[in-house]
Amino acid sequence: MFRKMRRFKQQISKAECIDVLKSTPRGVLSLLGDDGYPYGVPLDHLYCEEDDRIYFHCAKNGHKIDAITSCDKASYCTYDTGYRKEGEWALNIKSVIIFGRIRLVDDEEKARKICTALVKNLLMMRNIWKKS
Repeated sequence: MFRKMRRFKQQISKAECIDVLKSTPRGVLSLLGDDGYPYGVPLDHLYCEEDDRIYFHCAKNGHKIDAITSCDKASYCTYDTGYRKEGEWALNIKSVIIFGRIRLVDDEEKARKICTALVKNLLMMRNIWKKS
């Protein structure tokens, strides 16, 4: 269904992808926007290992919700902070690009749990960054 990675030697394992999703707080969600134009929006995310899903927080209306409602196909991209090898200029990063279908969480109790976990995760990452 989806293309194989052209530079396959740079492909990372599913476990590494999960590590990137767990250790990065945000990325860009891409949807099909108004009049068929691509719509990419930076968002905070929460990767939930229990159900192997990514959750986002957003307003209850607006361009993003309209796009999700009209077409549920989505792509999400995130990447780690990377590193530079001694004496080299290039930044080596691990990135994750995910394709899938997106839907709104209608269950208020589940949405509350997701939002609480998202905030806790963001606060934890913020504390880690302060120490770095």
